[in-house]
Amino acid sequence: MASANFIDLPPLLTARGTVTLPGSKSISNRVLLLAALSEGATEVRDVLLSDDTERMLDALRILGVGVEQLDMHVFRITGCGGNLPVKDAELFLGNAGTAFRPLTAALALSGGHYKLSGVARMHERPIGDLVDALRQLGADIRYLGNAGFPPLEILPPSPPSPLTGGEGRVRVRGDVSSQFLTGLLMALPLTGQTVKVEVVGELISKPYIEITLAMMARFGVRVERQEWQSFVVPGGQRYRSPGTVYVEGDASSASYFLAAGAIGGGPLRIDGVGSDSIQGDVRFADALALMGARIERGPNWMEARAPENGKLKAIDLDCNHIPDAAMTLAVAALFADGTTTLRNIASWRVKETDRIAAMATELRKVGAMVEEGADYIRITPPYPALLTSPFPLHASIDTYDDHRMAMCFSLAAFGPEGVRINDPGCVAKTFPDYFAAFASVTQAVPVIAIDGPSASGKGTVAQRVARELGFHFLDSGALYRLLGLAAQRSGVALEDEAALASLAGRMDIRFEGTDIWLDGARVGDELRSEGAGAAASRVAALPMVRAALLDKQRAFRRAPGLVADGRDMASAVFPDAVLKIFLNASAEARAERRYKQLKEKGMDANIATLLQEIRARDERDTQRSASPLQQAPGASLLDTNALNIEQAVAEVLARYRVKK
Repeated sequence: MASANFIDLPPLLTARGTVTLPGSKSISNRVLLLAALSEGATEVRDVLLSDDTERMLDALRILGVGVEQLDMHVFRITGCGGNLPVKDAELFLGNAGTAFRPLTAALALSGGHYKLSGVARMHERPIGDLVDALRQLGADIRYLGNAGFPPLEILPPSPPSPLTGGEGRVRVRGDVSSQFLTGLLMALPLTGQTVKVEVVGELISKPYIEITLAMMARFGVRVERQEWQSFVVPGGQRYRSPGTVYVEGDASSASYFLAAGAIGGGPLRIDGVGSDSIQGDVRFADALALMGARIERGPNWMEARAPENGKLKAIDLDCNHIPDAAMTLAVAALFADGTTTLRNIASWRVKETDRIAAMATELRKVGAMVEEGADYIRITPPYPALLTSPFPLHASIDTYDDHRMAMCFSLAAFGPEGVRINDPGCVAKTFPDYFAAFASVTQAVPVIAIDGPSASGKGTVAQRVARELGFHFLDSGALYRLLGLAAQRSGVALEDEAALASLAGRMDIRFEGTDIWLDGARVGDELRSEGAGAAASRVAALPMVRAALLDKQRAFRRAPGLVADGRDMASAVFPDAVLKIFLNASAEARAERRYKQLKEKGMDANIATLLQEIRARDERDTQRSASPLQQAPGASLLDTNALNIEQAVAEVLARYRVKK
């Protein structure tokens, strides 16, 4: 179930299939900028269409660069040969670090007047180390807010400037963000001089620097790397268009599907990135293999399966080489035996959000024990581990406007309760269609939804179908009857919607075979009386009550499956049910069945009165504003006027086998 503010992912059983990845954000934005700075026109194919790349494309258009979209993911960029046509501009770059940092460097060395800003979180992400390095080269950059952070104003350097002639030397910190070094290296050919960049501290996220060097080489600029401590960009080099560039699939995005295959059985294959990739995050597959996953790969594909014994194992890993994909390991750790420790992840602190703090907070919501440090996180999963772990009911995950938080925590749906992801639209930053792609390769715990009017036999049919399949059973009508009974015991009026909704949220309900328990006490035939049915019909018409009971009903969806009966199981509660049945019979037939049922239990009954009550209830149920009784879209009608219970059960099972 989705809305503008959240998406509810049902509990998942398995994952298998094939996903074609969108283009890499890191490569897309690097290639777009290098193409803009080059001589000649470049056709860039398989460009990721996302918030971050849109920010880069918009900026290039404002700067006077020729940008022509030839097809859905194909752009022709007409380069400016290092001389941007527009020398005075204001750029809004959202929260796109892969656009903000490289553009800052390129514009600082372009001799123009520019203002760069972003969203509030971008103004909290440090940029001071890059600004300090650029100032060593003579750039004139001013902070428009807090020192060390965007927004920025860039002014033309005042001569004399070390940007022209001779050789330059610049120092930049490497232990905060690799994007500082990336931006600097990509901009240095604009100076025309030889510049040596010395890295201060340990360089983090080295694979992203390897991407930068590979892309610069593709556009004709070579960089001499001296271990990871210094880089020399020889003077006299200019970017030249290679003609056509293909963007690899995003290796970071591959991590979610590889992990899904490892947790959900697999095989799950991703196309678009493999052993020939220049992206460091392909090494995420090696980390999964350390956890016991079975990994296969080719030049442009990878595939993951669960371990032979079905259980992932905990790891202790230095994640400097996979900083973004390591987030996926943190959620995969929920399904591993033992405590997982991920180290050397200080860069998480300065990403779209403080990812160490955010990850710790949200992992605790699903029952994990978490320890966080300046550059590490340690996760002990709920006990017992794996698919039976007792995650809290429908954990609601906050995403902090961070695309990777949303995508990582989709994996928590392999727990028994499913998960709610708040603000799922944040995935537009890198993978706008992520949740559709995820749904296409995952299989939820199956639900058979059997709806119908009062006394249609749906409860008996549903219970027997559940027993035949070994599934859990939900009598949703009993929930409303239980609420009516609880209201009577608590002295809550059936017209007091707010009080009833509050009571519904507090009720402790259990189904054990044919027994029903309310707040620790077994209840019996009183739930089947017409008075209880009438009370249920009244409270079920109240929107606040229905909303309060929605999560309770969905919590019955557990492996291996669920058979649920009611009035709106197929339409409102389980709209993704694998089989939807609308079971019906004439009012006269239903009254006769109810009469026999009550007589068999030794209860007084009058068939004329029962018929009148059933017709009145049908009227109320079909006319109510909240989830009126109706045959849901996609539901098949099962007319039981001429069927006994055994025949109705056999028909439902036959239809399920066809669907399955």
